[in-house]
Amino acid sequence: MSSKMNPKLREKIMESVSAVLPITGIVLLISILLIPMDLGGISLFLTGAAMLIVGMGFFQLGAEMAMTPIGEGIGVALSKTKSAFLLAFIGFVMGVIITVSEPDLQVLAEQVPAILNWVLILTVALGVGVFLAVAVIRIRYRIELSTLLIVLYMCLIGVSFFVPDNFLAVAFDSGGVTTGPMTVPFIMALGVGLSSVRADKDAASDSFGLVALSSIGPILAVMVLGILSRPAGVEYEATPIPELETTRDVANQFFFGFGRYAEEVAVSLFPIVLMFILFQVVSRRFHKRQLLRITMGILFTYVGLVLFLCGVNVGFSPVGAHLGEELATSGIRWILVPLGMLIGYFIVKAEPAIQVLNDQVESVTDGAIPVKSMNRAMSIGVSVSVGLAMLRILMGFPIQYIVLPGYLLALVLTRFVPKIFVGIAFDSGGVASGPMTSTFLIPLSIGTCQALGGNIMTDAFGVVALVALTPLIAVQLMGLIYRIRVSKHTQGVVTTGTLPVDCDVILDFEEG
Repeated sequence: MSSKMNPKLREKIMESVSAVLPITGIVLLISILLIPMDLGGISLFLTGAAMLIVGMGFFQLGAEMAMTPIGEGIGVALSKTKSAFLLAFIGFVMGVIITVSEPDLQVLAEQVPAILNWVLILTVALGVGVFLAVAVIRIRYRIELSTLLIVLYMCLIGVSFFVPDNFLAVAFDSGGVTTGPMTVPFIMALGVGLSSVRADKDAASDSFGLVALSSIGPILAVMVLGILSRPAGVEYEATPIPELETTRDVANQFFFGFGRYAEEVAVSLFPIVLMFILFQVVSRRFHKRQLLRITMGILFTYVGLVLFLCGVNVGFSPVGAHLGEELATSGIRWILVPLGMLIGYFIVKAEPAIQVLNDQVESVTDGAIPVKSMNRAMSIGVSVSVGLAMLRILMGFPIQYIVLPGYLLALVLTRFVPKIFVGIAFDSGGVASGPMTSTFLIPLSIGTCQALGGNIMTDAFGVVALVALTPLIAVQLMGLIYRIRVSKHTQGVVTTGTLPVDCDVILDFEEG
């Protein structure tokens, strides 16, 4: 098995290199041309980039070997459950367990001291659990995703008017951080498993949407928490770049960080491993060879996440805060908008969950939606969102001015694009806002806001929410382009469910 695994691992690491190098190059150019950094800071950043590359490679291979088959296996088993109540209850329990396992949620909880960490984590977990139960019931009873999304987002928009201003951005951010590298592979595979036993034309499109619905739950739950608790304010202290004189100092930073994240990821993975063991004992679904492969996959996932989180938190986060602060106090602070757009365009490709989504989209649609087209749409969407986040910090206008019209536009588009694009688009919003966003873009925003003397809670927070919003629009616009081209290609006959496999060239933006 090792002879087959090594080439696959090399392939995943090379994919990681192509994803991480652009953002690394951009930061290095900024440090050379605009904001000089000492060699200690640069060494910290480059070491973090190297760990990020290797960590992404291990994580992607581990998710492919373990998280995907576990999720699909549980999904197939659930699809055979006749009791709707039991199906919803299991979906709820899995949603709570997986959310508590998400490392990004711990980061957000630490940034909101006005609410106890465990209260915020439990609130978010309950929100995800309830809406994952709704998602699995939707697949069982074939409820149209676009209709459900319109109803739920209109409720969300209505509730938002009653949430304190200094808590609204945190509520929207919570929807993004809960769908990170731990939850996305499992939840997406669960959707594939649930719909795989169906033979109807909408089975493929219904396999998407679980991440989308699971992202709404925590937003509503945290909004309600904000209304009930009426928090007075939240303080956040950005991590400064430590003073480093030697390579040993750099190594020590990562050594101590490695131990912390090794423990965090072990705690995060434990509930999922326990759930898998219980499932295997009850169902006996996987044979010995599959169990060995899944065990190796869990090990790879663990190693990959530890390396990834250590790299981005120790190497990237302090640099992001430093760049934001220095650029904001320079005479060219408006350059933050185009720089933010450039960083956003490339940073989304370094999100580990993005690769999981892209692989599943290409697999489910038999290549009709190529990875290249998905990457292009996601990059454009996140580029716009980071540019808007920087503009909002510089001008100080409320997040509602962007989020509410943005969601309304995304909901309107659901009525005009093929069904499968609706699920993919709303799933893509969740996966785009992962650990790279929370550990680089949030410090960048906070550093900028602090330097300008703005309100961190109302101005700096919200970048995760914007990153989760724009892919909803970008991917659906891609679907609209697809529909128009198919309409011309087939003289007015347009599919509204799954995609015809012979139309992959229509979606190739390089040829478009």
